[in-house]
Amino acid sequence: MSSRVDAQGFNTRAIHAGQEPDPATGAVIPPLHLTTTYKQDGVGGLRGGYEYSRSANPTRDTLQTALAALEQGTRGFAFASGLAAEDTLLRTVCRPGDSIVLGGDAYGGTYRLISKVLEPWGISHQPVDLNDLDAVRAAVAPETTRVVWCETPSNPLLNISDIAALAEIAHSSGTLLVVDNTFASPYLQQPLTLGADVVVHSTTKYLGGHSDVVGGALVVSDAELGERLAYHQNAMGAVAGPFDSWLVLRSLKTLGVRVERHSANAGRIAEWLLEHPAVGDVLYPGLPQHRNHDIAAKQMSGFGGMLSFRLRGGEEAALRVCERTSLFTLAESLGGVESLIEHPHRMTHASAAGSPLEVPADLVRLSVGIEDVEDLLADLEGALGTH
Repeated sequence: MSSRVDAQGFNTRAIHAGQEPDPATGAVIPPLHLTTTYKQDGVGGLRGGYEYSRSANPTRDTLQTALAALEQGTRGFAFASGLAAEDTLLRTVCRPGDSIVLGGDAYGGTYRLISKVLEPWGISHQPVDLNDLDAVRAAVAPETTRVVWCETPSNPLLNISDIAALAEIAHSSGTLLVVDNTFASPYLQQPLTLGADVVVHSTTKYLGGHSDVVGGALVVSDAELGERLAYHQNAMGAVAGPFDSWLVLRSLKTLGVRVERHSANAGRIAEWLLEHPAVGDVLYPGLPQHRNHDIAAKQMSGFGGMLSFRLRGGEEAALRVCERTSLFTLAESLGGVESLIEHPHRMTHASAAGSPLEVPADLVRLSVGIEDVEDLLADLEGALGTH
């Protein structure tokens, strides 16, 4: 990334990084290259290095350049899903006999990938409360631990981990710190600047932002790790298609303004929920009552559009709330312009049931959209009723 791009503001980079007008036509939007293969000028005479779209595609390359610019890394990689990105990363850096230190409330899909897919191949894991830095130090074994895996804010309990502190612990043992930055987005947090080695995204969420594309991404700073990931991205083949890449590129241009509205709405709703008699606890890092609010304020420029809350009436009350909303659509996923509601215990995190990562049954998760906040509050008021 050039120093000129480094010096530009986030929204400028989101609109322009890697997205110069098309030299052939002057089109200001990057072209969509729906091709699988490329004409060669003689055997091995590649034009721009392109030969086959699994290995490289101009539209995907443009997205990867933009992602690296937004996360202030040196190299970005786009995948067919967030889990495809995670799988490629872990099979790049881990071998049988290695271990992963996993945050105690990681996304259910991440837990399933590590515990059900990778563990039978000899890669173990240890769930740890990442807020207990002494426990993290004790869990990291220099001989075998290859990754400390962190989500901050975490899904769905909105825990906040100190990225800089975790990086120091990981690096003292020669271990990589991987940060899933999906909930925050690079607009609010850039983990590489705080010492992380790899940033993971489900681009399906805030980066895509319109609930119309599934994708994933990795961004790194280290050139050697980038080369290894590039090899495995091609060899394993779970790449983002050109149209999916183009959709995410389109959405990156408005990421900043969207996340501003998501965050403002979520903050209002969190404060309102605090006062509701049916609600026992509100989990939102923007609230001063949040146990790691100070860390969030230090490493984030805002607090995001995700929040969870617990119902005093238990699981049945949580289920009723999920069924009663109208503007908040009952659905999995998050980060789109529309508001969503879900019951993690039975939906997104069902795969963690019975494990140390099991989430409370009385928990409701909200992905707060960019609708008018008064309408969202009215919807929640009707759904909560008198529990």
